[in-house]
Amino acid sequence: MTDQTALRPPANAQTAGIMLLLAAILGFTMMDATAKHLTQTYHPAQVVWARFVGNLAIFALIFRGGMFPLLRTRRPGLQFARALMQLASVGLFFTSLQVIGLAEATAIMDLNPVLITLGAALFLGEPIGPRRLAGIGVALIGALIIIRPGLGVFQPAALLPLAGAFTYAAGALLTRMARSDSVATSVMWSAVVGTVLTSAVVPFFWQPIAPGDLWAFALLGVFGTLSQYLLVRAFSVAEAGVLAPFGYTGLIWAGLWGWLLFGQLPDLFTVAGAALIVAAGLYVWSREARAARRT
Repeated sequence: MTDQTALRPPANAQTAGIMLLLAAILGFTMMDATAKHLTQTYHPAQVVWARFVGNLAIFALIFRGGMFPLLRTRRPGLQFARALMQLASVGLFFTSLQVIGLAEATAIMDLNPVLITLGAALFLGEPIGPRRLAGIGVALIGALIIIRPGLGVFQPAALLPLAGAFTYAAGALLTRMARSDSVATSVMWSAVVGTVLTSAVVPFFWQPIAPGDLWAFALLGVFGTLSQYLLVRAFSVAEAGVLAPFGYTGLIWAGLWGWLLFGQLPDLFTVAGAALIVAAGLYVWSREARAARRT
């Protein structure tokens, strides 16, 4: 038995990790569907605020007096920048949901895995070959097919999840750079920074919340926090390389919620573009997994 095989988690742990990730992705898409429902009535700034405030409130219940020690970090600037990127990705994505379909926005946001690979090569010095560059190029073509710039059906709002994919990837790269901090510390910084900054902005866009919508605002925090916990647990029990392909199941759920809740079916351009993004993402992942095995 090689050292690498000995360090690999057992099969039942890998299966548990996959199930946890699938549950996390389902929860995130339910949060996104709830956000789309709310942005039809409320300004996205208020919806984003509710997402982070709910996140922080749940953490306060869980950690109580342990919240402030969790904020201690030797790299506060890095943690702030990382939290800012996460806030930007959530804000851009939720804003786009006012105008475009859930499946379209999710498909474009799913560019982030290949963008993380590109960013790691550009800014972290990680190796990248021509085949992975080709995969990244194909994924970007898939996004352009969905967005369709220059055609009559183009909507500027489709650029918002594209920008969100870039900010998400930037946040992921900053997370790698801040890996000396615990996951709990990074999660707490995201909740605190998101709450403080959105609380400063939301009074300018505030709209009284109807009693009938309180449940939806509460669900934002519940879905977001629970899904984040499941995601962290998944990556703690199973290998990232095993879990990566299952992240694309969010496209299926997004299409289902868009159809059931909003009567929006993705058109052929969206399906074709999403297929290219998924295929390119899986190809880039397979190249990285193969390189990791050789290492």
